[in-house]
Amino acid sequence: MSALRKGLVSLPLILVVALGARIGFAWNEGRQLPPEVRATVPFFQETGNIARAVALGNGFSDLFRQGTGPTAWLTPVYPLLLAGIFRIFGIFTAASFTVAVALNIVFSAAACWPIFHAGRRIGGTGVGATAAWLWAIYPNAVITPFEWIWDTCLATFLASLVVWFTLKLAESQRPRDWCLYGLLWGGTLMTDPALAVVLPFLLGWAAYYASPVLRRRLALAGLAILTTALCCTPWTVRNYAAFHRFVPLRSNFPFALWLGHNPVWDPRSPWHTRVSAYEQDERYKRLGETAFMQEKWNSAIDFIETHPALELRLFASRSVSFWLGIDSPVKGFIETRSLLDRTLLVANFVATVGMLAGLVAIWMRLRRYAFFLSVFPLVFPWIYYATQPYVRYRQPIDPVLMLLTAIALRSPWRVRSQDSALLWS
Repeated sequence: MSALRKGLVSLPLILVVALGARIGFAWNEGRQLPPEVRATVPFFQETGNIARAVALGNGFSDLFRQGTGPTAWLTPVYPLLLAGIFRIFGIFTAASFTVAVALNIVFSAAACWPIFHAGRRIGGTGVGATAAWLWAIYPNAVITPFEWIWDTCLATFLASLVVWFTLKLAESQRPRDWCLYGLLWGGTLMTDPALAVVLPFLLGWAAYYASPVLRRRLALAGLAILTTALCCTPWTVRNYAAFHRFVPLRSNFPFALWLGHNPVWDPRSPWHTRVSAYEQDERYKRLGETAFMQEKWNSAIDFIETHPALELRLFASRSVSFWLGIDSPVKGFIETRSLLDRTLLVANFVATVGMLAGLVAIWMRLRRYAFFLSVFPLVFPWIYYATQPYVRYRQPIDPVLMLLTAIALRSPWRVRSQDSALLWS
């Protein structure tokens, strides 16, 4: 029994299982696709197009593969990483796809490491191991590395590091640690700017617990913010030089907002019965990125102002979709014939229930960490409630959902550990 317990809390074993689950899914899916499909279809999106332009020496540009000029549609880290893969293994090749998927798998599985240590710091080894096991076998996490050649897996790993480092930072007043935290946030924002919404809350929480002196708190937080800003400044300067306007991280929010707020949603609208990807691509090419985004912003704001009742219904629908995968999960579960789809619907439901139970548990028993952990499910989703609620956009905070679920599962036993001095206080 002792050996079994050691195995269940073994981080190397958890990492092996996480890697095995992701590799197994990727192998099973990949062998069903011919090489020419694997070499092209996964890259028919913005990341692949920008990476192609960089690999060809055309710079961070050509969002739709034609010469449309520079873009800030995405932040640079993942497209540049993919461009490096293209330079070594070929542009739009099966080999490049395999390498990109392999990196995604490594990033996704590696998130077990920081979430294990974060859970152990909060609630002991049992909580850390449970959270890591949940992430290792979580269906959404298993399929994403193969399904999306995007920044999702890297952003998830970085967000998990942020969780762990924030907990450690709350016990440190060393300026070096706060600078390193700023560097981590700089890399995170250059990968997935959506995570910026939780930065001030996490930084404020860490500073509050790091020092009882207000002036010291402000100095440490300022040091982290300055380091983060310095990491982002070169990209912001590049954007200003390219577009002659202030684009601190990426430019595509107006388009994302318009996708969720346009006449296609109004059944009374006499025009625009659908959103055509081809039409929008052509309009982008004709107007250029700056004018295109301004047009979408004006249109989205006008729609929001003129459809207040419809906006409430759409907001509710997007909220359900963000957490449960689709806006009618029961109907979808009954109607689908796909075992995978049903598995994902059940997994989303369980993760959401586990998250809610975990929130109750931490506010009852772990007050020190309650605000810190609540920020992710309560603050992060709002940008997607207002735009597009694809469940893959939730993945950067999914490890935190696994952590909250682990806390809910372990809470009845009030587990204690020598790894933390402030358990269940």
